[in-house]
Amino acid sequence: MVTFETLKAEKKDFGRNNFIEVARKKATTEDGETEFISISRGYYLQDGTERFKKSIAIPDDSEMKNFVAEMIKNL
Repeated sequence: MVTFETLKAEKKDFGRNNFIEVARKKATTEDGETEFISISRGYYLQDGTERFKKSIAIPDDSEMKNFVAEMIKNL
């Protein structure tokens, strides 16, 4: 069984009802723990509840984080 914990998250609203969340999360299993970066797109329901549509996880590795950041800046 895997449990997930959000260690830190920042959210930016855009459009009428959407947001992007960038978070540092931890997955814990019987074999140990792994930290990763999650980038998620979501939206708000009429009552203000958040719903997530899509997500991508990036390894907590300096080289990988720098690669993704540079590609986003340069595209």
